[in-house]
Amino acid sequence: MSTPSEPRPPHDGPALEPIRVLRPRRTDALAELMREFREETGAAPTAPRGQQPRGYESVTLPGPPAGSEALTQELPPVARATRRYADAHAAPPGAGLRRAAVAVAVVAAAVLGFGGALLLRGEKTDDRAAPAPRPPATASAAAPTPTPTPAPPQATAPVDPDGPGTLREGATGPEVTELQERLLRIPDVYRGGSTSGRYDPTLTAAVARFQLWYGIRGDETGVYGNDTRTALESRTPPTTS
Repeated sequence: MSTPSEPRPPHDGPALEPIRVLRPRRTDALAELMREFREETGAAPTAPRGQQPRGYESVTLPGPPAGSEALTQELPPVARATRRYADAHAAPPGAGLRRAAVAVAVVAAAVLGFGGALLLRGEKTDDRAAPAPRPPATASAAAPTPTPTPAPPQATAPVDPDGPGTLREGATGPEVTELQERLLRIPDVYRGGSTSGRYDPTLTAAVARFQLWYGIRGDETGVYGNDTRTALESRTPPTTS
C-alpha cells in the first residue's frame, strides 16, 4: 500500500499546467505490486533521464477548453470623438447638490401651500356656522291667538297730600259753606265773611289765621285739612235748632 504524500507549501508563482499524465497499466498488476514493494524497501531503481518509468504510459491532454485565456482578446481603444462627446455632456461639479436643493425647495413650498390651504378652509368653516334648524311647518297653521288688550286705567281723583276731604282755594260746594259758617263763630277770624260756598282768597286768609292763632301745623297754610278740621269742629259744636 502506498503512503500519502506529505503536504507541500502553497506555490506563489503561476499555475503549472501538466503536459502529460502517467497512469499505470490496468493489465500489469504484478509490476504495480513490485513497484510498491521497492518503494517500501527503498530499493526502487531510478529511471534514466528522458525515459519514463516502467509500468506507466503517456497520455496526451486534450486541447484548452472554450473561454480560456488563450482565446481572450483586448477590447479596441475608445475613439477620441466618443470621449469628447462624453466630456461635453458630463455634469459640471456641484450639479447634484443644486438639483437636490431645488427638489427640497419645491417639496417645502408644496407642504407650506397645503398647510395654508387647510388653515384657510378651517377658518371659512368656522365663519360659516350652521343656521339654527327651523321648526317643521305643519299642514294647517294654527290661528294666532288674539292678545287681550288691557283696559285703560280708570281716572282716579288725585289724592290730596293733606288727606281725603281737604278743601283749598278754588273749591265749591256745601262743605265750603259749612266751613265759612264755623269760621264766623270764631271771634275775629272771619269777621264779615260771606257764606257763598266758594273757597276764595278771603276764606284762604281766614283759614291761615285760624291755623296761626291756634297752633295748627299738620296742614298746609290756608288749606282746610284733617288737622284743621278736627280743631275747628272741636271749637264749634253743631247748633241744635
